[in-house]
Amino acid sequence: MKKIAIFGKPGGGKSTLGKQLSIETGIDLYPLDSIEYNKDGNRVDDEIYKEHHNKIIASDSWIIDGLGTIESFNSRLEAADTLIYIDLPYYIHYWWVTKRFIQGIFKTPEGWPKNCSIFKGTKQSYKVLKICPKFWNDALLNQLKSLTNDKSLYVIKTPQELNSFINKTLNISKK
Repeated sequence: MKKIAIFGKPGGGKSTLGKQLSIETGIDLYPLDSIEYNKDGNRVDDEIYKEHHNKIIASDSWIIDGLGTIESFNSRLEAADTLIYIDLPYYIHYWWVTKRFIQGIFKTPEGWPKNCSIFKGTKQSYKVLKICPKFWNDALLNQLKSLTNDKSLYVIKTPQELNSFINKTLNISKK
């Protein structure tokens, strides 16, 4: 477990899990939101994003949380040795996006660029959640399963699985 891709719908706990994994493993965490967006909430230039992303995945170890562009997502899936797909029920994602918004009024959400607009980010998260069934579906899960010959795939379906993931995974990998 040296190159870890964490992904799923907005508000699913990717950044929080990534931070916990980084602390436990000592592997550097790269939240895609802070690479993909400027502080004002606008996207960085595609070439700058692509260059930064490619530099990260070429390194010896990393944890990357988020989706990014489809091109970067696919290259990250190929480069990773561990895939963590957080696939909670939609109502939980909507609730956690709302909760993150409320908390974000007082503190920048985990993995977000400092001083970014919580209003813009939340609005974008709701927009993305609305179209998620087109991408986060059984076809994607089947694609992920087809990649697992030389990778570990973890699909997290409940908040309880998310909360216990690190302890279970680190105990398994230490055996």
